[in-house]
Amino acid sequence: MGWGLRVFAGTLALVAGAAGGIGMWGIQRYESPGPLEQAETVVIPRGSGLEAIAITLGDSGVIGSPLVFVAAAKLTGAFRELKAGEYQFPAGISIEAVLEQMRQGRTVVHRFTVPEGLTSAQVVALLEREAILTGHIQKPPKEGSLLPETYHFAYGDSRTALVERMQTAMTQALVEAWKNRDPNLPFETPQQALTLASVVEKETGIAAERPKVAGVFVNRLEIGMKLQSDPTVIYALTEGSGELGRTLTRNDWKFESPYNTYQISGLPPGPIANPGKASIQAVMKPERHEFLYFVADGTGGHVFAKSLPDHNRNVAKWREIQQSRQPDHGDTSSE
Repeated sequence: MGWGLRVFAGTLALVAGAAGGIGMWGIQRYESPGPLEQAETVVIPRGSGLEAIAITLGDSGVIGSPLVFVAAAKLTGAFRELKAGEYQFPAGISIEAVLEQMRQGRTVVHRFTVPEGLTSAQVVALLEREAILTGHIQKPPKEGSLLPETYHFAYGDSRTALVERMQTAMTQALVEAWKNRDPNLPFETPQQALTLASVVEKETGIAAERPKVAGVFVNRLEIGMKLQSDPTVIYALTEGSGELGRTLTRNDWKFESPYNTYQISGLPPGPIANPGKASIQAVMKPERHEFLYFVADGTGGHVFAKSLPDHNRNVAKWREIQQSRQPDHGDTSSE
């Protein structure tokens, strides 16, 4: 019997002397299994008083007697420590266990996963669909400032607070990767590295390819060759809102935008998505090789080439694959 129960039992024992056994009855109701037949999730709103909590628990079937709950909370002193939030109570939970769970604030923990390569506008759209988060984000955060990862949150947490955690995580990841980067890379700031990482992220979803793809773009930057990355064109055409919804055309490559790397030299002015740690690491430690080109190989990966004639042959093979099956709008190539 815990300290709270001893206090409760002692107090009710005194009452029992004058009330003919009511004290023992109360102790039994306090520590005995409750009426809940199956696990139940209950939300206790912020600012709820003790009586409101008891009524909510009673209406949810968690406890059988709100009056006994109130008495137990007062006599044990637990009423001073009960925390609001979303709770999952197991079947048959006793009043004693309910009070202990609420004193410790053991609320339901939710997970929010940010996939790699989403734009900030897409991340905000996902956050807005999480109904148990509070508040709204009026303006998407700066592109590339959110680290794709799984974040834990509780009922009533704000969307803004979750965004701030993502931004802090990205800042920490970028600082750490920049500190351990290879020497003599063709970019001067962490932000430029982040921009290139976002391009690498959008070019391939295969983790093992990222350092090789990063190496291609590093080689291009070093010799002053345009990056010619299709995802940068898509970002320019959609203004960062997300997927284009159709296949790029050669005419799209002529679209005038500082993000269109078929038109500009060097890096775009900022990230085109939120890259994950693997892509950031890839540009900080790119694979060293002589490849300047890559194109989809039909299996989800890419085939690499050192010369334009070799690349053109690879492109021709890819076109044959495209013609032999339904077009795969998910593949991008750097030509």
